[in-house]
Amino acid sequence: MMPHGQKKAPGLVDAQVPVAEEEGDTGNPSTCPPASSVSSPGSQFNQGSRSRGGEGLVPRSRLVSPESLMREAISLVPSLLLKYQMKEPITKAEMLDYVRRSHQDYFPAVFSRACDCLHLVFGIEMREVDPSSHSYILVTSLGLTYDGLLSDKQGIPKTGLLIITLSIIVVEGNCASEQVFWEGLSMMGVYAGREHYFYGNPRKLITEDFVQEQYLEYRQVPNSDPACYEFLWGPRAYAETSRIEVLKHWAKFSRRVPRFLQSLNDRASRNEEEGAHHPYFRTAVSRSLSHKGGVDRWGPGESE
Repeated sequence: MMPHGQKKAPGLVDAQVPVAEEEGDTGNPSTCPPASSVSSPGSQFNQGSRSRGGEGLVPRSRLVSPESLMREAISLVPSLLLKYQMKEPITKAEMLDYVRRSHQDYFPAVFSRACDCLHLVFGIEMREVDPSSHSYILVTSLGLTYDGLLSDKQGIPKTGLLIITLSIIVVEGNCASEQVFWEGLSMMGVYAGREHYFYGNPRKLITEDFVQEQYLEYRQVPNSDPACYEFLWGPRAYAETSRIEVLKHWAKFSRRVPRFLQSLNDRASRNEEEGAHHPYFRTAVSRSLSHKGGVDRWGPGESE
């Protein structure tokens, strides 16, 4: 139950965001019209779209590609993460300052993708607190109270990794062997013995910090020789969220992250070629999560 007066951010998005490419093949050069021309979220725009005033089809020259919308969303994410770190609200007007003028008519679509990135990669949701000013706050997903901020790694939230670890445990039958657990994380570029841009030392973060926060239990398998270890949910995880909510998150993660991360990877490659970087975010989202080959191992599967 959300606090009174708060709601998930995409009230703006649900009514206006074009979704022509959302569940389609990213290889298809589909395009989306400006938000001002969208009549319903289910409309398809490959053949153009009628304007709100009914003045005819939007010319193809005014349509933008899903890839360009994703690039704008990725450019917006660092500023949203900074607001989360500072525990400050952000308004639509502030967000528009980070979107190129040529894409500001498409802001609902950009906003939708930025929300997806925050939710799926960082475990953060945006909630609208003042509809009149389109003011939003950023909060942790799934009812978790752990803000995921540590003193290292530029204060980048770790809640997304926590949710992924909880998901792996649930899908593995509420108890994941250490071998299976790290195999799953390695498919997303997170390795037990390798420093990670976002997470620092993943083994320490998971087996010490998450355990100390009582979200995970890390214990030796009884009678194992040589000693083997396994992961289970800790008492704080049971108190704050539920297996069904975690599975819902994982279903969304499994379906959408591979396509989403490919767009992030393309963005990072362009940034590196151009020598561009952001002091808070840089190009690390795709570089650190680009190993997507095995994501569906624990997912429900989806026919494209």
